[in-house]
Amino acid sequence: MSRAPLARRPPTRSCIVCRTAREKRDLLRVVRSPEGHILYDAGGRANGRGAYLCRAESCITTAFGRGVLARSLETPVPATLRAELESAAGLHLTAPGGKLGQE
Repeated sequence: MSRAPLARRPPTRSCIVCRTAREKRDLLRVVRSPEGHILYDAGGRANGRGAYLCRAESCITTAFGRGVLARSLETPVPATLRAELESAAGLHLTAPGGKLGQE
């Protein structure tokens, strides 16, 4: 009698803003490297202290606006990281007036 191998569950992590548990690959990972650099970790395997965010605009905005990300990483976070996270999340902010600015 042989048993079929059990399927492994994908690893889950929680968003630091909304505390929703999701699969690791569905979240954005920001890492503070051992040298103290703050960077977006697209591969999810960089060495250092990590923090996870949902790909939702509200979670990214709150993480920077209320300082949740800085507290989680225990260091100030550069403002340029926000644009990088929004781009990685697929959030392309448009200027007022529509997509082309002419509507």
